[in-house]
Amino acid sequence: MTKPLIIVTGSSSGIGRAITLRLLQSNYPVIGIARYRHHAPLEHHNFISVPMDLADVDTLPEKLNELVDCYPDVQGIVFAAGRGQFGSLEEFSFSQIKSLTDLNFISQAYLAKAYLPLFKKRGNGHLIFIGSEAALKGSRKGAIYCASKFALRGLAQALRDECSKSNVRVTLVNPGMVNTAFYDELDFAPGKEPENYLVPEDVALTIDYILSTRAVLSVDEINLSPLKNVVQSRKKTKQ
Repeated sequence: MTKPLIIVTGSSSGIGRAITLRLLQSNYPVIGIARYRHHAPLEHHNFISVPMDLADVDTLPEKLNELVDCYPDVQGIVFAAGRGQFGSLEEFSFSQIKSLTDLNFISQAYLAKAYLPLFKKRGNGHLIFIGSEAALKGSRKGAIYCASKFALRGLAQALRDECSKSNVRVTLVNPGMVNTAFYDELDFAPGKEPENYLVPEDVALTIDYILSTRAVLSVDEINLSPLKNVVQSRKKTKQ
């Protein structure tokens, strides 16, 4: 059987790249959306690279309409793009609040909106949002990041109820701390022991499983956590 065409955002690095590699290994054709500023697109006969800066929400409506016109056969979207920024609310500038929310929430809603009419008309489709444990409980220094992930969780839950009559499935995956470059610019990171963190492949395997389930089965929400949650401080020294 021919596997459905899947979009993966944030496909150039971290969780998004691991998901892309896993799906290609499982014979899914994949459209990878990313900025590709620091990573070259994957080389694979089943992979289509679409450079796009999802943080630039002002230009997204036109670009996403073009994407739908070019690739109307898409049957699933994995929303893996996002970034972290932490600090007390007063430490954020107004522009930083907007940019983090634009990427982590607004761009996801825009992409879902672009494809939903097609999915509903066709009577199939699958939206898989990569959320975060930060969507489950607010935490100190995480006001804006948590808010963006809470919003994404609310979107997924509402769409789950809205889309079921059209046979469109919606899933939210909330990983705990994943050992990726996500933490390179942050002052904290998961503990050093293997039981203190997830690896990107853990999330990728979960996405592969979700996509393999029967069309009449709805996987609403999955929380992934390391066996032992340990956070280490990484205070940066000033040069």
